[in-house]
Amino acid sequence: MSCNIIKKISNKRYYSINYKKKTKTISFYKYCKIENIDCIQEKLFEICKKLEILGRIYISYEGINAHISIKKHKIEELKIFIKKTFDYLTDIRFNLYSDNKKQPFKKLKIKKKLNILNCGIKDCSFDIKNTGHKLTANDFNAILMKNDFILVDMRNSYEYEIGHFENALKISSKTFRQQLKLLINNLKFYKSKNIIMYCTGGIRCEAASAWMMHNGFKYVSFLDGGIIEYVNFIKKNNYPMKFLGKIFVFDDRLYEKVTSDVLSLCHQCKIQPCDNYINCKNKKCNSLFIQCIYCNKTLNEFCSNFCNEYYQSKN
Repeated sequence: MSCNIIKKISNKRYYSINYKKKTKTISFYKYCKIENIDCIQEKLFEICKKLEILGRIYISYEGINAHISIKKHKIEELKIFIKKTFDYLTDIRFNLYSDNKKQPFKKLKIKKKLNILNCGIKDCSFDIKNTGHKLTANDFNAILMKNDFILVDMRNSYEYEIGHFENALKISSKTFRQQLKLLINNLKFYKSKNIIMYCTGGIRCEAASAWMMHNGFKYVSFLDGGIIEYVNFIKKNNYPMKFLGKIFVFDDRLYEKVTSDVLSLCHQCKIQPCDNYINCKNKKCNSLFIQCIYCNKTLNEFCSNFCNEYYQSKN
C-alpha cells in the first residue's frame, strides 16, 4: 500500500491511498450546529489518515455528511472516536453498505461547505429541524403492507430507474435541488394523505420532509437510514424484500445489487432489459448511461457514434 499525503488547498483537505485489500463502505450524516469547522476538519483529517479512510466528508455550520470506505476491522475505532470527540454526534447513525466488490474511492476529501446537502432553498424561515416523523425500517416495512399512503422516492430519476419500491412515486429530476422545486406542486393534491418518503441513506428525505412541513403538509414520514438501513434490516430478519433491483450509489461502484429484478432498458437500443450504468469512454463527455452487452459490442462503452469517432480521432 502506498500513501500520498497532499497539502491543504483552500477549504479542502485530502489524500490518496492505493488499496490492495477490500474495504467496507459506510455513510453517516447529521443536521446539527457546528461552530469550529476548521478544528473539526483537522480532527477528522487526522483520524481518517490514521485509519486509512477514503471517500468524502462535507462539514458546515448546519452539520456533517459523509460517504467513506474503511477496512472492516477499523470501523469500530472510527465510531468510538467520533462519538467521544464530538458530543453532538453521540447518537449519529452509521449506514453500512453490503457490496464492496470494487473499491469505491481513490482518495479522501474533507470539504467545508455552506450546506451539507444542496437544497437550493433560500427561504430564511425554513427550519431544517422541523422534519416529518422518522420511521424505523421495521415500521416502514409494516406500512408497506397497507394501502393508505403515498410512497415518494426522493432520489434522482437515474437512481429510480434501476431500483425502487413497487408503486413508489417518482419526482422526475436530475438533481435533488430540482426535485424539491417540483415536489410541492406534484403532491399538492395529497396534503391530507399520509406521505411516506425514502432515499438512499436518509439525508435527502429528511430535508425534503422538513420542506413539506414548511409548505403545510401535516402527515409526512420518512425512512430513517434510507434504503441501506431497510435492506440490512430485511436481510438480517429474512423478510421478503420489497425494494426491487439495484441501489444507485455515488462512488466508483455505481450500484449495489439488491434483487435480480431488472427494471430498466438499455438507453441505446431501448429494447434489451439492462441496468448496468457506465460512463462514456470519451472523458470529454463522461455521460452516465445504461448500455446492454449487444450495444456494447457495437459502441464499445461510448454513449454515441459521435463520441466513438471523436475518441478515435484523438487517440
